[in-house]
Amino acid sequence: MNFLINFLLLVLVVAVLAAWIVLPWQGALLLAVLFAAWLFFTRRGRQALSVASVGISTLGQRLGSSAVIVIGIAGVVGVLVALLAMGEGYAETLRKTGSADTAIVMRGSSASEVMSVLDHDSVTLIPQAPGIARDAKGQAIASPELVVAANLPLKGGTADDEGSVQLRGVSDQAWAVRPNVKIVQGRNFQPGMRELIVGKGAAKQFAGLEPGHMIRLGNQQWTVVGVFSSGDAMDSEVWGDASVVADTYRRGSSRASVTVKLTDPKAYDAFKASLDGNPQLKVDVSTTIDYFNKQSEGMTKVIRVMGITVGLIMAIGAMFGALNTMFAAVAARAREIATLRAIGFRGLPVVVAVMLETMLLALIGGIIGGVLAWLIFNGYSASTLAAGTVGKLSFELRVSPALLWTGLKWALAIGFIGGIYPAMRAARLPVTTALRVLCWCRGAALPRPGRALGALTAGAHPVRETTRLSPKASPAAHTSTSAPAPTTAQAPAAHAPPAA
Repeated sequence: MNFLINFLLLVLVVAVLAAWIVLPWQGALLLAVLFAAWLFFTRRGRQALSVASVGISTLGQRLGSSAVIVIGIAGVVGVLVALLAMGEGYAETLRKTGSADTAIVMRGSSASEVMSVLDHDSVTLIPQAPGIARDAKGQAIASPELVVAANLPLKGGTADDEGSVQLRGVSDQAWAVRPNVKIVQGRNFQPGMRELIVGKGAAKQFAGLEPGHMIRLGNQQWTVVGVFSSGDAMDSEVWGDASVVADTYRRGSSRASVTVKLTDPKAYDAFKASLDGNPQLKVDVSTTIDYFNKQSEGMTKVIRVMGITVGLIMAIGAMFGALNTMFAAVAARAREIATLRAIGFRGLPVVVAVMLETMLLALIGGIIGGVLAWLIFNGYSASTLAAGTVGKLSFELRVSPALLWTGLKWALAIGFIGGIYPAMRAARLPVTTALRVLCWCRGAALPRPGRALGALTAGAHPVRETTRLSPKASPAAHTSTSAPAPTTAQAPAAHAPPAA
């Protein structure tokens, strides 16, 4: 029978966790309102609230054991939210790089710009397709671009510490395709000159990228003349004139991609159909927002899996800490719980009371962990090698409300698992076992409802007053104020402790 009960309890825990994972915050809020209504407007709910209030009032006396639950869960939530914020910031940076009204054209079957090579004829034909916006001079807003890797010394490192940066050769139309790119320091490069402008993210990572400095790229000396800001992945790049970059790296007239500005997002289908139907072209077309979203999927998934794995390992430790603490709390209150059961309290209020205490501690830990993660990591700058590029991508960790809600869900799930088993043990605790020591103590008073216990008897069955037993008097001669007390009189002598 015990095996069946434990098995059903396990199934219940798994089902609750499965539903909890997919539950949105609106559903959780509705459940909280319904539960509060049950607590305040039903008899058993009020009993559970009374029992829980007594347990919660003693948390100060159990500060050490309670802190184990709070600190453990706060650590789990803090680490989990920080790791997920890394993936969220990485994906958000790449998502902001693209838009629905710009398209990128690469060689067919190319997964990224790094793997794409377009010949001169393709670069000439692509801007002639319909659906491309035009500037005041009537020229198509299309920017043939070249992407190569360059090594630069890292800031704060030794002379041998170098990192990879993505050097992008662009045309004059690059600014019309990406109107969010602005020069924030210095000036723009001059066409035909070995001059560079650097993203503010690249300027933070690499040494020597201040305006006026000379750096060596491709066995040539280049002058940094400006710093630009775009608020997306382009901040991690270095830009120069496409023709000069191609000559330096011996790429001839080929380009890696062509980025175009569409008249509107609806023009994309016609633009793509025109290129796909041209037998002279073998290219792949996608909107820039789709392209960069696809580039972020792999790394975001890796970071997310890593965060969940680390969080699970830590959650197991916090879960065992909660189980140990709550089992000890239930054992310390075994006589109190048994007395409540004896005076008319059912098992459900006892279960809910223990669960409320555990979930409260878990909620406090989750809030502390989420707040610390937001204060420390939100906006924190980081960098990593981006998928589909040849350089590092600078991004900021982003602790979003959705991530904070995920952290709270983890905290409450840990509290649920850590409290359900001690709560069920308390509800199934035999009343006679817990009370036997109290009822058969010779020469001592039987339990009277104290100040805390008296607050719990509202709505329960009447409690009989007891009198003090004298070791010299016959147990049968003593009675309570309302009825005989056969329990003490009929207690076997074998169980009575010797007289002092």
